[in-house]
Amino acid sequence: MTLPKSRSAGTVAGIRRRAVPVTAQELVTSEPLDPRRSLPLLVRPTGPAVDLVGWVARERERLNEWLLEHGAVLFRGFPVRDVKAFEAVVRAAASDPLEYRERSSPREQVDGNVYTSTEYPASERIFFHCENSYAHTWPAKLFFYCDTPPAEGGETPIADCRGVLRRLSDRTRRRFAERGVLYVRNLGDDLGLSWQTVFQTDDRAAVDEHCRRGGYRAEWIGDRLRLSRVGPAVVRHPRSGEELWFNHAAFFHDTTLSPAMRDALLAQLAEEDLPNNTYYGDGSPIEPEVVEEIRAAYEAESVLFPWQRGDVLALDNMLVAHARSPFTGPRRILVAMTDPLTREDLDQKTEEIE
Repeated sequence: MTLPKSRSAGTVAGIRRRAVPVTAQELVTSEPLDPRRSLPLLVRPTGPAVDLVGWVARERERLNEWLLEHGAVLFRGFPVRDVKAFEAVVRAAASDPLEYRERSSPREQVDGNVYTSTEYPASERIFFHCENSYAHTWPAKLFFYCDTPPAEGGETPIADCRGVLRRLSDRTRRRFAERGVLYVRNLGDDLGLSWQTVFQTDDRAAVDEHCRRGGYRAEWIGDRLRLSRVGPAVVRHPRSGEELWFNHAAFFHDTTLSPAMRDALLAQLAEEDLPNNTYYGDGSPIEPEVVEEIRAAYEAESVLFPWQRGDVLALDNMLVAHARSPFTGPRRILVAMTDPLTREDLDQKTEEIE
C-alpha cells in the first residue's frame, strides 16, 4: 500500500491556505451606546487580543472623525489594565498628556501627567463643564480611564455643547454672545485652591507674567490673589466651525453650589470674595433664572452610563461637557488632557474656516 505524500504546511486536503488580510476597521465594532443618542459612540474589539494602542495608532484619523461627529467615543472591552497602558493609549490617540495648569479643582498626580479626576466628596455632584473653558489655554481632548468602578453611582455624565446652545432662548444666546462672561476667582485663604496650587509655582512674578499673557487682571490682596477675566460664552469649533456653548458661566456661578455650601461661604465672605463666581462680561449679575435655564439645557442633553473596569472614554473637550454623579464605595477614574488650544489659535482657525 502506497502511503500518500505528506502535505506541505499551509495546506488542508490539498488546498493551500491563503493569508486573509484583516483591516484595522475589522478589529472593532462601533455603534451608539444608546440608539436614541449620537454620543457616546461605543467601540468594542471583535476578539480578546485586540491591542487598543496599536489600533488607535493606525486609526488616529478615524478616531478624530468619530470625535468630530459624535463628540465622545467609549472604548470598552479592550485589555487596558493599568495607568501605564492608559497613558500609552492616550499617546497613540493624540499626543503627550499635558500638565494640569491653571487648576480649578484638587487632583492627585498619578503617573506622569495622568491625574485622578476631581477629588471632591463622594456625596456631592460636580456640575457640567468643559475643562478649562474659563482659561486662556485649554485641552482640545480629554481621556478618562476607569481603574476602579464605584459600587453605585459615580457616572461621568456627558452633554453635547451644540445641543446645549440650541436649547437656550434667543435672548440668552444673544446676551452672552454680545457680553461674554466675566470670571472672578479668589485664590487663597484656605477656602479654595491656593494660587501656588493653581499655577504650580510660588513665584509671584511668574504668576503676574502668566496673567498678563492670558488677559487676566491680577490683584494681590495680602497672600490672596484675585483674578478677573472676560471670555466668550459662544465659540466656533476649530474644525467644523459649529457654534458651541463653551464656558464656565454656570459651573462657577455661586448658585450652582449646593445650598448648604453656598450659605456657609456667604456667612464668612462677601460675594466678591467667593472662591469662584461669574457675571456678564460687563460686570452685571447673571439673573438666577438665566443660570437655571443654562443648567436645565445641560440636563436635557445629559447622557450617563455605568463605568466598567478598563473603559477608556475619549472626549472632544469643546463639543462635549462632562460632570460627575455622587457615588458610594471606592471610585478611581483617571484623566489625561492633550492638544492645547489658545484663544489666538481658535481665532485663527475660525478665520481659516470662514
